[in-house]
Amino acid sequence: MTAAARQYPAGADPGPQNPHLLRMQIMGPLRVWRGEAELDTGPRQQRCLLALLMARVGQPVSMTDLIALLWGQDSPASAANVIQKYIGALRRVLEPGLPVRTSGSYLLLDGSGYRFTAGLNTLDLIAFRHHVTAATASADREELRQALNHYIDALRLCRGTAGDTLADSPAAIAVFAAIDEEFLEAAVNATEIAIRLREPTSVLSPLRLAAEMNPFHERVHASLVAALAASGQQAEALTAYRRIRERLVDELGIDPGHALQRAFRQVLAQHDIESPSAVAATVDESEVPGVRPAQLPPDLSLFVGRSAELAALSDLVAGMRDGERGGPLVVAIDGMGGVGKSTLAVHFARLAGDEFTDGQLYLDLHSDHGDSESGRVGEALRSLLLALGVPSSTLPDTFDARMGKYRSLTAGRRILVLLDNVRNSAQVRPLLPNSAQSLVLVTSRRPLLGLAAFDGAHLLRVQVPDLPSARQLLERRLAGAVHRTIITPDSAALVDEIVELCGRLPLALAVLAAQLAVRPTLTLASVAADLRDGARRLQAFPGGTDTPDPRTAFSWSYQQLTTSAARLFRLLSVSLGPGITVAACASLSGSDAAATRAELDELIEAALVTEHEHGRITSHMLVKAYAHELFIDTEPLHEQRDAVSRLLQYYLHGSFHAQAVLAPHQLPFKPAPPLPGVVPDQPATFEQAVCWFSGQREALIDAVRVAAELGFGIVPWQLAVTMQQYLQWSGYFEDWEDAMRHALRSARDSDDEIGQAHVLHSLGGARRSLGADDEALDLLTAALHIFDSHTMRLEQALVHSDLHAVHEALGDDHQALAHSQEALTLYRALDYRQGVPLGLMSSGRSLARLGRLEESAELLNLALELHAQTSGSDATSIAAEAEIRIAVAADLARLGRIRESAEQLELSAQLAGQTGHRPHRFEALRQLTELLLAAGDLAGASEALSRTRVALAAFPDGGAAHLRAELADLTAKVSPRRR
Repeated sequence: MTAAARQYPAGADPGPQNPHLLRMQIMGPLRVWRGEAELDTGPRQQRCLLALLMARVGQPVSMTDLIALLWGQDSPASAANVIQKYIGALRRVLEPGLPVRTSGSYLLLDGSGYRFTAGLNTLDLIAFRHHVTAATASADREELRQALNHYIDALRLCRGTAGDTLADSPAAIAVFAAIDEEFLEAAVNATEIAIRLREPTSVLSPLRLAAEMNPFHERVHASLVAALAASGQQAEALTAYRRIRERLVDELGIDPGHALQRAFRQVLAQHDIESPSAVAATVDESEVPGVRPAQLPPDLSLFVGRSAELAALSDLVAGMRDGERGGPLVVAIDGMGGVGKSTLAVHFARLAGDEFTDGQLYLDLHSDHGDSESGRVGEALRSLLLALGVPSSTLPDTFDARMGKYRSLTAGRRILVLLDNVRNSAQVRPLLPNSAQSLVLVTSRRPLLGLAAFDGAHLLRVQVPDLPSARQLLERRLAGAVHRTIITPDSAALVDEIVELCGRLPLALAVLAAQLAVRPTLTLASVAADLRDGARRLQAFPGGTDTPDPRTAFSWSYQQLTTSAARLFRLLSVSLGPGITVAACASLSGSDAAATRAELDELIEAALVTEHEHGRITSHMLVKAYAHELFIDTEPLHEQRDAVSRLLQYYLHGSFHAQAVLAPHQLPFKPAPPLPGVVPDQPATFEQAVCWFSGQREALIDAVRVAAELGFGIVPWQLAVTMQQYLQWSGYFEDWEDAMRHALRSARDSDDEIGQAHVLHSLGGARRSLGADDEALDLLTAALHIFDSHTMRLEQALVHSDLHAVHEALGDDHQALAHSQEALTLYRALDYRQGVPLGLMSSGRSLARLGRLEESAELLNLALELHAQTSGSDATSIAAEAEIRIAVAADLARLGRIRESAEQLELSAQLAGQTGHRPHRFEALRQLTELLLAAGDLAGASEALSRTRVALAAFPDGGAAHLRAELADLTAKVSPRRR
């Protein structure tokens, strides 16, 4: 069963369940019925939008992703408006009479995008996945009859290729192709069971459809040949084999794989055909100084197989000689952890390296445990420049300067760049060489759809190897054992058995080979016996399956651990984010650092976890899943909850300490003392606090979600509130919103009014940062109501300040002024000296917008004076000065004092840069561009525009949609003047 099918075992949201209301089809041509009447869902692109949302049923799809899916690289400036128009039209088709600006039941607004929801009886894809899940569960229990019935019910739902020619962009095509792959996988699995039950004719119809949908899918065609032969149709089976063989040879220039060949031999012998998944499956699917870098790692002497992937890469490189490209050839190789992405990339880079005469560069970005901040990419640029011969004494200091230098040095050169372990597309773009004659190989666990959609990258998915390659891999590793002879002439059968029991996953085979090489008491026979022994070990490998699952290999490694290391291994299954620090491990287990270090060393030696730079511990996803099964089965319920609680306390107190450094005057609470055994990190400087948040961001977001889902009282909202400052300043607006929504649900579930108020306030800020001012107004008003009822005066003042900004954005300057004056009154009454300058600034801004310029100038000058008198050297004070100077600059511009205004904006941008406040820096540079353009300084405006563009690019994923729209509008104003 595919990952997508596992993700939706019973459909998406419960959604509307009345089968007489609507019926929808996505597994084939897009069709929608109400009762017996088929509905017109509009023009082709509108229908494609609906189909894409259906394909992601239950999942939010951001506006950015929708634009990329519909238009690829050629999206119009009005793309977001077009999508909103389509959504409105589709809502009216699906639910006639739906009030204007109402989401309805199916197309829901979710964050910055939309989410399609439907019920089991409404959408065929949900029903299909439901039946496939039921079939898999039945097959696991050896209830083959029920499994086959469920598979047949699922397969009957497919009417052809998903989306049926609606998609134009590569990303959209990939979305629909994933659904088709689910159907093909189900057809193959159903065939296996049908043949075992001697009912092969029951699957012939869906198999023929599957073969028609994918004429080169060898496993599908092998299944068809097998089913035809098993049903007595030997001649048709031979004809089916000859057709696929001729197609492979004539159109792809390859011979049939092992599965097809075996099926053919068995047809000839007129034997009963066993499931083709019992045999090996075929694989579906960078002015250079006088230095020629040669940084590629050594090739793996044990490399085997991967002929199809190597051929595909060779074809792409050969194609570089034909025609012209706008940039380097980029190939992003993705696949599950341990499948051999890096090995393949290094091997091919070694083979093709001589073609790239200006050198080969290699970087491991360690993104399985790091982040995609510009600091990490900046260090990567530093390494590349050093490799290209730039002396360290002349390295540029800034990120932008390094990127420019790198592009200059690689312009027009034939360079190969291998970027290993990349997290996302944003990490790759600054590292692309400035040459169409260069090759960039990227490896990542995730498919880099953004790199494909916007940078023209080719995506290559790496699957597990076939049986001969996996066998050869294990044999070569075992043959290299020192002082031991493991492989003998009589061991072939055992090797094959072990390979199959390990699912042919290279990681699992490497673990086995390492253990066999260093433990003299282990033999092939004893290993095979261990893998066979016990239903618990064998249940991961049902007979005939070709779905790799290395649980058995992990389990026998686990059994050899000491008691304490085994406990830590189980507890690590609840770790959060992409990696966990040693300190977090100690708090999770409640042990001292020395004991935890020793236990981790044992786990590392057993190849069950990996330690990376900066001390982060990671696990292969399947290892972690196996550890979690043990955690549930072994640990008492109270210890399960205590372990999670200790980990959440570690993150809560660490986040509180980091927030206290960033914003010491904005701490609405102090958490209760940590639990025994919890030793939180305590960042002491601004740099340490930012570094801590940067490294723990993903784990913190996960922690809020887990704490909310498991009902940990006030922890979710306290944790969410402590991280909001970092998320806001760094531009992680969607993460900010996501954390607050989880926290809000938790606070409401526990009837925590104070918690609700704090979260509503912060969530309002997140929505305002994302451009949703109307919603922000409602959220802030609700927060203010609660703070008013509890007479929390400082919190009231802070909300009034934010309400000023929202009303200002909405154009209601009178209301904005009222809120700023109310905030100022409260700040003064409370003697909150940090707030008074901001209250003066807000009032001054509103007065200026109302035309009261003299009063505005007086208040803004007073704000600067008071801020200089009361502020400290903390980051919050510096950021506040940056904001005040933006307002002063606007006031000076209204008075025609252009030079002074520009000076204020330059200073504001500099201050914001010091604190990492990306929104303030972007706004200061945006206003500077507008100012210089209005003053007729075209050269200055162009230069400021370039800086504004760089400032926005520093945001995660290129910034929020409304900020990108502002930049586009600004670019449109400057460009005509330049011509």
